[in-house]
Amino acid sequence: MTKAAASARFVRPDSGPTFAVAFGGGGARGLAHIHVIETLDELGIRPTAIAGSSIGAIMGAGMAAGMSGKEMHAYARSVLSRRSEVASRVWKSRPGSLREVMEGGFRLGQFNIERILKAFLPSAIPDDFARLEIPLKVTATDFFGHGLAVLEEGGLYSALAASAAIPALFRPVSRDGRLYIDGGIYNPVPFDLICDAADIVIAIDVVGAPSEGSRKRLTSIELVFGASQLMMQSIIAMKLMQLRPAVFLRPPVSGFRVLDFLKVESVLHSTVAIKDELKRAIDDAVDIRERRRKVG
Repeated sequence: MTKAAASARFVRPDSGPTFAVAFGGGGARGLAHIHVIETLDELGIRPTAIAGSSIGAIMGAGMAAGMSGKEMHAYARSVLSRRSEVASRVWKSRPGSLREVMEGGFRLGQFNIERILKAFLPSAIPDDFARLEIPLKVTATDFFGHGLAVLEEGGLYSALAASAAIPALFRPVSRDGRLYIDGGIYNPVPFDLICDAADIVIAIDVVGAPSEGSRKRLTSIELVFGASQLMMQSIIAMKLMQLRPAVFLRPPVSGFRVLDFLKVESVLHSTVAIKDELKRAIDDAVDIRERRRKVG
């Protein structure tokens, strides 16, 4: 029996352990989450809970809404592999009026992330948490509250926008009287939010780390994004010292930048090995749990 078959045997909802999934932030690097969702589908795993940060919250919302990994894969390729389609959707996300452009003062480079999400995300993702099929926890950073915010009810798109509002690139998001920015600043891979939600927790880190690449001279924005990666990896390392999920994987995404969405084919090709790695890791986690149960 193959590792994948063994895993499939253990994860049937009526006989095996329950699973929860945490999808980490990382911009375009988070396209690798599609492979994870496809693999969970293949193994018959329907999570009891999902947590996500930034792009991980967006991918988690798709899964929580009932989209399959294949559907998400096909949608991402249909939109992001065509420059004309991306340009058209960016145009649709433009401000509706000069008043909106000037609202709060003109800020170069601070795009409205909620408008962009509405222009790019599939219609299968609902506008409210209550309409999701699987419970979803979305991380954001409460800017003036100086801490982590966990959003799990009310408007879904404003929550996803808050989680993905990368400073200096996207405007902060106002929601329920609070001002939010990127959830990855406080919790890049929020596995701790679902540690009690299932027997086995799976966490996927797509933050990556600065890569030398062609050793070209780095721009200021590249330095900012790279410094952010280092900060988030430090947070993840400290979290892992306190609590480690049963499955923690890092697809090879460091060669891609946060906004490399047009490289969807390359990202998916470079990270496809995560599917077999995840199957083996799930199989090992199930085996360990079974041995502990027998000993106990």
